[in-house]
Amino acid sequence: MSKRNAFGQSVWLKKKIFQVVGRLVRWYLLKPNKVVISGSEVLTQIPEQNVLFIANHQTIFTDVIAMFHAMFASLNGQVDSIADSSYLKNPKVNVYYIAARETMEKGILPPILALAGAVTVDRTWRKGEEMIKREVNPDDTKSIGMAIRDGWVVTFPQGTTRAGAPVRKGTAHLIKQHKPVVIPVRVDGFRTAFDKTGLKRLQKGTELSLKFGQPLDIDYENEPVEALIKKIGVAIGEDHV
Repeated sequence: MSKRNAFGQSVWLKKKIFQVVGRLVRWYLLKPNKVVISGSEVLTQIPEQNVLFIANHQTIFTDVIAMFHAMFASLNGQVDSIADSSYLKNPKVNVYYIAARETMEKGILPPILALAGAVTVDRTWRKGEEMIKREVNPDDTKSIGMAIRDGWVVTFPQGTTRAGAPVRKGTAHLIKQHKPVVIPVRVDGFRTAFDKTGLKRLQKGTELSLKFGQPLDIDYENEPVEALIKKIGVAIGEDHV
């Protein structure tokens, strides 16, 4: 119970949150719908650390929760399936996701979900509903780097759940700086099944799709940022140019 991760968080507590919240979410959000996973065999072929998952974004929480379920299942022998919940007995604990700090501080549930691996950052372009411009917080960059070195990190390059939003430069800079293995993920159906947060059901029986791709081929030293942004957009199915 005394083991702690790179951020000083209790690994035992994080595992318990995955198990308890994971079962509740699976019952309330995922089981009433049809979860279709493809490509998750790639999760058994990549390193234990220094991996960045890039995905399009449809709800604030349920996208990443579903991805965690797919990860845990694949690593426990259930490729492309979460049918048997036994994978929650042995979840991978060194997984993280990047989230806006203001989002994780609202309400009662977000701070609890933050304990399951949120790396919180300040948006550089928006504060609440106000559009702003501010410098990247170097502490945020440091925290993301720590998470990548420690394990797997999920990020949403569009930085918003708004449909058709562009890929932002920050993810490209992050990739060039830390040089992780980059796995693209395409999610679909979540915007139909849930509200913006992803914590309220709008519709049952929706097909929730998670498609994991092969690692991106990236020239970390020489690939221009704009070219990498284009590559990210294509990989997650959000290239609208």
